[in-house]
Amino acid sequence: MSEIKKIGVFTSGGDAPGMNAAIRAVVRTALYYNVEVVGIGRGYEGMINGEFYPMNRRSVANIIQRGGTILKTARSKAFMTPEGRKEAYNQLTNQGIDALVAIGGDGTFTGAKIFGEEYNIPILGLAGTIDNDLYGTDFTIGYDTAINTVTDAVDKIRDTAESHDRVFIVEVMGRDSGLIALRSGISIGAESIMIPETKTDIEALLNRLEMSRKDKSSRIIIVAEGEEDSGGAFHVADVIKNRFPTFDTRVSILGHIQRGGKPTAMDRVLACRVGVAAVEELLKGRKAEMVGLVHGKIAFTPFDHAIKHHVEINQNLLRIVEILSL
Repeated sequence: MSEIKKIGVFTSGGDAPGMNAAIRAVVRTALYYNVEVVGIGRGYEGMINGEFYPMNRRSVANIIQRGGTILKTARSKAFMTPEGRKEAYNQLTNQGIDALVAIGGDGTFTGAKIFGEEYNIPILGLAGTIDNDLYGTDFTIGYDTAINTVTDAVDKIRDTAESHDRVFIVEVMGRDSGLIALRSGISIGAESIMIPETKTDIEALLNRLEMSRKDKSSRIIIVAEGEEDSGGAFHVADVIKNRFPTFDTRVSILGHIQRGGKPTAMDRVLACRVGVAAVEELLKGRKAEMVGLVHGKIAFTPFDHAIKHHVEINQNLLRIVEILSL
């Protein structure tokens, strides 16, 4: 075991359901091993400003089911500068914090990599992002909840679509990744799914709508917000209206409801598993890696690989969409 006596835990970047479950796992695991644990408010920004909160078992009671993050989260421009990181290190030193657990996504781990290299502080990361776009884990904390939220919302939209014989273009989150759109689209039986990873063929979409069964009372098209080839959900709607003026075509932007809500059981269990592993491995001397789950087993990926290697889209899932949209 290492000489780590006090661990700091923080959440950074966009919030994701299950972050609280991860915080709880880190805090209680640290206390189990008689290591002090401090919560750092508002991510790297709070680290610079000295927002530290000593935590105990009661600090994380009754939070496993809550969405968002009790530690708050923020993006920090100051931490991107050497001066900001030096101030953050000074604050940690003053608090006697020996190691960190960072819960977040690409930006969080980029900052952790640089900070760890500059000051040789042990840091392990937990992948908390609804986009599921980090290499080295099958699922990120928050992803399962997000796709279930989208599925539930679009099921309700379909009720309206069927009642009025409408075409709905539903925009979901995923500026750089179409994984939310892909899996939720399959689960709700979308006619088409448009994602950043594949080139959109608008003409093929129009032909599919024209050739689809005439007795269909509703049609749902899922568009990831980062899908620029299509021009976005409203552009897709305009193109459909121009080709099929008799179609009652509407747009629905799901927006930030995808980030909120109670985490699913899958996200809670994932957060607990990686949270426990992060503390145990820090105490063994591991650092500068993301803790993930690959094929059901805990896996470790250097920050460099986690943030620079994009998750590949399963082409078979796209094929399934085409087959099942008849």
